[in-house]
Amino acid sequence: MAAADPRRLYLPGDIEGPQGGGMTGTIATGASAATPGRPPWEVTVERLGHDACLVRLAGSWRLRDHLPRAAEVLRTSGSAPGVRRLTFDTAQLGAWDTGLLTFIRHLIEESERAGIEVDHTGLPVDVERLLALASTVPTHLMAPEPARLPWLGRAGTAVVDTGTAAVEVLTFVGEACAAFAGLFTGRVKIRWSQFGPLLHEVGVRALPIITLVGTLVGLILAFGAAVQLRQLGVQIFVADLVGISVSQEVGALITAIILAGRTGAAFAAQLGSMQVNEEIDALTTAGIPPVQFLVLPRMLALILMTPLLTIYTDLFGMVGGGLVAVTVLDLSLTTYVTRLIQVVTMTDFLMGLVRASVFGVLIALAGCLRGMQCGRSASGVGLATTSAVVTSIVLTIIADGLLSMIFSVLRL
Repeated sequence: MAAADPRRLYLPGDIEGPQGGGMTGTIATGASAATPGRPPWEVTVERLGHDACLVRLAGSWRLRDHLPRAAEVLRTSGSAPGVRRLTFDTAQLGAWDTGLLTFIRHLIEESERAGIEVDHTGLPVDVERLLALASTVPTHLMAPEPARLPWLGRAGTAVVDTGTAAVEVLTFVGEACAAFAGLFTGRVKIRWSQFGPLLHEVGVRALPIITLVGTLVGLILAFGAAVQLRQLGVQIFVADLVGISVSQEVGALITAIILAGRTGAAFAAQLGSMQVNEEIDALTTAGIPPVQFLVLPRMLALILMTPLLTIYTDLFGMVGGGLVAVTVLDLSLTTYVTRLIQVVTMTDFLMGLVRASVFGVLIALAGCLRGMQCGRSASGVGLATTSAVVTSIVLTIIADGLLSMIFSVLRL
């Protein structure tokens, strides 16, 4: 066996080390291809002067090549006394991938902990760039789990969070009301060229679902009363039941729920996506109030279209009731329509339109508010959309109950 080079340090498992032994792992001679039992990578550590070591890398350095551990190389280079600097020679380096980057990165970290300076000049340019990029990305450490607060602390936190949310809601509502008032005084302008497509999206494209649901609601109401009315022999009163209930309350409520799930969610998703893409921040930087530019047109479109869609729902609700009256209760169409004209008054329709206008304002405010409160992540858009639908429906039900009490007090 050839004599060992006194300037060369060998890793444990060298096939050319001073001890020989026929073990594999570090190859001091150049090899173009791996043989059975012999890895395709080559690494040797040579002493340079009295305070430096040269790490020579050759062959294939890929993840699948079962690469050596960086700690072994550093242990070999650091075994000589006085080593303070580490350099590289990669002139005979072959194919490589992230396995080489990981090896060198670990070697640098181990060297820094051992107080050894690492010189990168011998590495390939691409490797140096990737290492520099990796070093600029901070390591995110998992934050420790916050300590659980006592019940009094949790109650105080809940009160503070509720107060903060209430202030945000009041601020948003105040800005929306100020923008709405500025529209009538001429201080706020709406881009009417884009307002038309918004009306089409809110109103016209909702007609198919409104038609279906309105007709089914009329059918359900008439079917629910058909059995009892037939037993009493007053089938004609199905027109009273369907006409008054649909025109006063049910039509507006069904329309509001449909718009909350369709339009309110769309408003939240649109504004949430703009929040994620920092488009709202760009508007603010440009001096354009987001409430006036984004929220006001959507509010106005929903306020205008909700009463019209409610009238449309009332019409098809009565049509659905008429289908049951004609086919199940054996009433003529003329009798049903005549009874509707007699019992349903303009006051009934006005009560429904008042409800629809209030519902439209609440749905627009809830959808736009949740969209503006969206975070900076894609998941925040989904949460904002869900929250907008839930908030709109809850506010709609609460407002419907309050309006029913008010109309009852006013004897309407």
